[in-house]
Amino acid sequence: MTYVVTDNCINCKFTDCVEVCPVDCFYEGENTLVIHPDECIDCGVCEPECPADAIRPDTDDDAEPWVEMNRKYADHWPVITERKDPLPDADNWNGKEGKLGLLSETPAAA
Repeated sequence: MTYVVTDNCINCKFTDCVEVCPVDCFYEGENTLVIHPDECIDCGVCEPECPADAIRPDTDDDAEPWVEMNRKYADHWPVITERKDPLPDADNWNGKEGKLGLLSETPAAA
């Protein structure tokens, strides 16, 4: 099992989860984070840390598309190992549904 980031993270990008990850398996895009499913050790410490409730186990019924999305972008985006400020409008986007169409494929700026 692994954990994955869902579209709830898009346009929020809270990084509380990154701070607690013992294996540094989070990767950063311009407006979201992903977890590399092959690096996640299934410890689960990230899930309760996410203010956007965007982290789910891959055993959830609807998780398969998220596993593939997380894998795709983790292979192209830079690893993130330290907490950063969320996106400026994060509180306005937190909890909004259907944000997948807003996903930027661009890696985070260095």
